[in-house]
Amino acid sequence: MTLSLVAACVWALVANLLALMPSRDNHWRQAWVLIALGIPLIGWVTFENGPVVGLVVLAAGVSVLRWPLIFALRRLGLWRGRRA
Repeated sequence: MTLSLVAACVWALVANLLALMPSRDNHWRQAWVLIALGIPLIGWVTFENGPVVGLVVLAAGVSVLRWPLIFALRRLGLWRGRRA
């Protein structure tokens, strides 16, 4: 396993541990830090292991940080979500 994949696994572990902690701002501060660390990490994983592994790591990151992605897509007008 390459060092970039180890770093991606550590990022995922830290993200899950942060999700367990109570937060006053609904984890937005932690989400911004994880995004800032995750974007270069995805590039590093893709560079060392290829685009397929990079896409798998990207999918794992999106599954962890799905709400910031949904809010960003809503702001851009690309996501409407379910409405009753």
